[in-house]
Amino acid sequence: MGVTFEGYSEIGKEEIEEALNFCCEQILHVLPEFTEKFQNAYSENGFYPPVENRDWTCGFWTGEIWLAYEHCRDERLKAAAEVQVHDFLERIEKKIEVDHHDMGFLYSPSCVAAYKLTGNREGREAGIRAADQLITRYHSVGEFIQAWGPMNAPENYRLIIDCLLNVPLLFWASKETGDEKYREIAEKHIHTAVANVIREDYSTWHTFFFDLETGAPDHGATCQGYRDGSAWARGQAWGVYGLALAYKYTGRKEYIELFRRVTEYFLTHLPQDLVPYWDLEFTDGDDQPRDSSSASIAACGMLEMCKYLEPKEAAHYRGIASRILKSVYDNYAVKDFEISNGLVLHSTYSNHSPYNTCNHYGVDECNIWGDYFYMEALTRMNGDWEMYW
Repeated sequence: MGVTFEGYSEIGKEEIEEALNFCCEQILHVLPEFTEKFQNAYSENGFYPPVENRDWTCGFWTGEIWLAYEHCRDERLKAAAEVQVHDFLERIEKKIEVDHHDMGFLYSPSCVAAYKLTGNREGREAGIRAADQLITRYHSVGEFIQAWGPMNAPENYRLIIDCLLNVPLLFWASKETGDEKYREIAEKHIHTAVANVIREDYSTWHTFFFDLETGAPDHGATCQGYRDGSAWARGQAWGVYGLALAYKYTGRKEYIELFRRVTEYFLTHLPQDLVPYWDLEFTDGDDQPRDSSSASIAACGMLEMCKYLEPKEAAHYRGIASRILKSVYDNYAVKDFEISNGLVLHSTYSNHSPYNTCNHYGVDECNIWGDYFYMEALTRMNGDWEMYW
């Protein structure tokens, strides 16, 4: 079964409890500032500024509040999350910054979570409206959901690997409404993505372009990785988690083997402390920033896939996820209110290189999805959990 990291300690039950307790304390501590407002996508010198509900990342903050509520059952958390769910409903009703594919990142950990946990009707309504918005970006020519930019623009006729976490919203919408159109689009997108973003060595492309006229696969490229041929760490982690979800929702056996291979690539390119640099091209000794968020995302993916594997293999991946999470907890987690108002340090949002097209921000900071997936991984390790995705 490849890499095991047997010499490393797993995170203990008491450490999981301590970590989740601190997460709850931190969220309650900052809640007065972040109920009517949201945490920014990334911290600045360790502290998130408050922002309006405009970015693609805002759902992760609400998701943290829901995870905290699940752990400590403080009614202040529920009340704050419900304020934000109402904000999300208004956002989708008014179509405020929703012309992109990140409806799942926005609405699954916020509104779908609210409906699953409390039966919140505004959450259900917002989630279905978000699913309706997401399928407007589907191209029948090529059978994929376009990530960004004006529809049918040649320079944006592409998907990105992140969307594997957005399409669970569509499976949920089909289940809720009885309308199979959402599921059908989701399955087609997954198949197209998986067929094209995974390279022969099981590293992954960040983005993949298609021919505007025929829909034929054209070429892969990176936006946020170091270079086109490298493996952007968070993209590879999206692949790990995305393939676990792809199998959950489609039952296609070939996705299990792809999960094994994509995960093995991720694991064999980790540095000694099991938390990746921002691109898997880099390792110990390289003067490059880490991306702790990728470690937590991949851990969540392995823990999800454990549900569908034989006991021996499931134990293998659970053990690896536990060892990765132990390192995040020991070496990257915030444990002092004075240091940060976030949860996990040393993430990278967007790091510019001579070979990519992205801007430079959120480097060596807390990132809001890193905080969320750290909490999700801890919650998964702590017992049975009904997934928001």
